[in-house]
Amino acid sequence: MNPQPATGNGNGNGKEIRVLLVDDSSISLEFMRRMLASAAEINVVGTARDGLEALELIPRLRPDVMCTDLHMPKMDGLALTREVMARDPMPILVLSISLQAQQQDNIFRMLEAGALDILAKPRGGLDSDFSATAKDLIQKIRILSGVKVIRRHHAKTAAAPMPVPSVPLSRMSSPDIIGIGASTGGPQAFEHILAKLPADFPLPLLCVQHIAQGFMPGLVSWLASTSRIRVTTAIEGTPPQAGTAYFPADNRHLEIDSNGLFRCSSGLPVGGHRPSVDMAFSSLARRYGAAAAGVLLTGMGQDGARGLLDIERAGGLTIAQDEGSSVVFGMPKCAIELGAARHVLPLERIGTTLCDLAARAAPSKWRDRNAG
Repeated sequence: MNPQPATGNGNGNGKEIRVLLVDDSSISLEFMRRMLASAAEINVVGTARDGLEALELIPRLRPDVMCTDLHMPKMDGLALTREVMARDPMPILVLSISLQAQQQDNIFRMLEAGALDILAKPRGGLDSDFSATAKDLIQKIRILSGVKVIRRHHAKTAAAPMPVPSVPLSRMSSPDIIGIGASTGGPQAFEHILAKLPADFPLPLLCVQHIAQGFMPGLVSWLASTSRIRVTTAIEGTPPQAGTAYFPADNRHLEIDSNGLFRCSSGLPVGGHRPSVDMAFSSLARRYGAAAAGVLLTGMGQDGARGLLDIERAGGLTIAQDEGSSVVFGMPKCAIELGAARHVLPLERIGTTLCDLAARAAPSKWRDRNAG
């Protein structure tokens, strides 16, 4: 399945959003109903206790968005996602408890299968901030309701024509480090890009993904299993190393300090986000100047646009994902409108472009081995 872009911040036209809830816990279903009741445009058209029941309901209820748990009897969330995306494609939000990283693998396999986003399952009375959890759930559903999904059968996204860049890529200086930021649709985009990089990729990557608290370790573990380069969590006070993609620890900001070392903090959210793409990108601009590169991927809102502009003003290379391959064309669009993105590329071309850039920074041995 291939998502088509949503350019705004969610459903804002007052149109009804029909939602199907799938969970084997009656308590979880009740709390989700209560949370969604405060959004007038969201209509819970049905509930199911397992994947088989959901498949029976979908043709009759025709939901716009499905929210499903992973662990259920008869048919779990992963099998359900695969069936839905083959039969009746729709935006799917995964609702799950925060498990240990090694236990989260199937959650991210659901993203591989076509689900679009993850949210921590409401915990009812154990959740100290019911209203905040409800707000997150409503916002996710509104965003996903604006995404159109189509059948893809694992085919690669067709590359859209690349706009003529203001400076030819071949004339750009090679970077010393690459920053990549994303939100909605980002895990799948990161998987696509990192999978294209060889194990001896000669540059470090600083990666920031907006994700529900508790799921960052699972994201890192999943990407490590699908990538040839090393994917790990950044450690405070250590320097970035070539051939490694670094993500922040769960619910932490990630920056590079003036000495070129990782700074990991639990400071206040910036623009509502922790980690903040803006903070990460701006730190690269300050430390590396023209030797920094920034890539802003799919996501809602504007986080990362001003940080990318800092890299652009410092003389670094800047890339934004194009509309045709973005799940939500919010963050890249904002960067383009600010004049922060020197190049606008489809997802399919970003990984190969990073390899082209790295080839100029690498020894001739690496260039020769990875040519083409």
